[in-house]
Amino acid sequence: MTVNLERPMPTTPADWIPGPGQGNWTYASYMTLPADGRRYEVVDGVLYMSPSPGNAHQNVSMWLSHYLVLHVKLAGIGQVRAAPFDVELTPHTIVQPDIMVILNEHLSRITSTRIKGAPDLVVEILSPATASYDRSGKQRAYAQANIMEYWLVDPDEGTIEVLNLTNKTYQQTGSFHGDDTLISQIVPTIDEISVKQFFV
Repeated sequence: MTVNLERPMPTTPADWIPGPGQGNWTYASYMTLPADGRRYEVVDGVLYMSPSPGNAHQNVSMWLSHYLVLHVKLAGIGQVRAAPFDVELTPHTIVQPDIMVILNEHLSRITSTRIKGAPDLVVEILSPATASYDRSGKQRAYAQANIMEYWLVDPDEGTIEVLNLTNKTYQQTGSFHGDDTLISQIVPTIDEISVKQFFV
C-alpha cells in the first residue's frame, strides 16, 4: 500500500488495535495501549486514532496557550492544560483536546494523570484530517459532558468559531477573524486580543 505523506490520514476508528472491541473501550482498557507515539481517543467506547498535528496547528496552539495562560492562570481564574493530556469525560469517553481551561471552582477535576470530568472550555484546532471528527463525534461528546464552551480554530482560514452550550446543544456565539475579538463567557478578558494575534 502506498501512503501519501502530504495528505495525512483522517481521524478514523482504530479497528485493528487489539482490545475489548469497538464500543467497549473504557479508561482502563485505554490505559493498556502501547506508548507508540500515536494519538488515541475513545468516544462512546469506540477507539479512534488521529494523525500527528502539523506545523500550522502547533503554531496556533502555542499562541492560544500563551494568551489563555495570561488571561486564565495569571489572572487567577483557573488553569490551562494542553495536549497530550487525557480528559476522562465518562468511563467510555477519553479525549485529548488541543487546549482546555478549568476554572477555579472545578480544579478538583485535575488529577496527576488526567482531568476527570468536564473542563469549562475546550479548544480544537482543525485540520483537513480532523475537522469532521471535531465537528461531529467530539462535539456531541463535549455537549453530553456539559462542557460549556467550545472553540473550533481553523488555521487555514484564520478563524475561531465560539460555541456555547444551551440545553445540551451548542449554539454559535460567532465566527471571528482578523481584527475581531472573541466573545467568551468562560474567559471574558480574551476580548482584549484581536483574533489575528493567534495566527502570527
